[in-house]
Amino acid sequence: MTSRNAFHESLPYIDTEPTAAQRADAESQIATELSTAGPPPPSSTLLPPLSPSKLSPLMAQELDRVAAQQPLAAIDLKRYEAQEPLAAPGAEPAPAALAETLRKAYTTHTYLTARVENLELLERWGRNAWLVGNHRLEGQLRALEKDLADAKADIDVLTLARRRAQDDVAAEMKGLDEAWRSGVGRVLETEIAVEALRRQVLTEMERKAKA
Repeated sequence: MTSRNAFHESLPYIDTEPTAAQRADAESQIATELSTAGPPPPSSTLLPPLSPSKLSPLMAQELDRVAAQQPLAAIDLKRYEAQEPLAAPGAEPAPAALAETLRKAYTTHTYLTARVENLELLERWGRNAWLVGNHRLEGQLRALEKDLADAKADIDVLTLARRRAQDDVAAEMKGLDEAWRSGVGRVLETEIAVEALRRQVLTEMERKAKA
């Protein structure tokens, strides 16, 4: 994936940076608020309760085996091992022992035959299947990388457009800010003048009342 210039996504572009004193005051207020709010609750209390288990008996048995750290006995390998001699040399084996030995030999032969066939198929077609699988995975990876690059490009375009929009109205925002500050100042001056006039009226009324 090619390297691209990333634009930091932040809302204000035209606001002035706070001074060190303003930042320290804000951090002090945040610390005071956090100290009065108490410690946050543990994350476990914010999670919903666990849903009841719906595992099958076999799955529950397997989980119990793993929890007990017992070895897995999934396949009995003894059936594929060499058979023990049926009887001592010169002795006649029992028919039941011969039948059991024949059954085990047939099972071993069937397994080994299927195993040889699978190995032959793997030798013939396994490499091509592996290459085809890798090719498909590479295609999916390229598609995902393209989607990621397109999403990053869209974010960069949106961020630039937002910054350009804020820069276009920066002068207007500055004028409105100055007008607002001036208006607030005039309101305060008017309130001070009204309060002074009210005091003068009260003083004049008291003087006339005493006269």
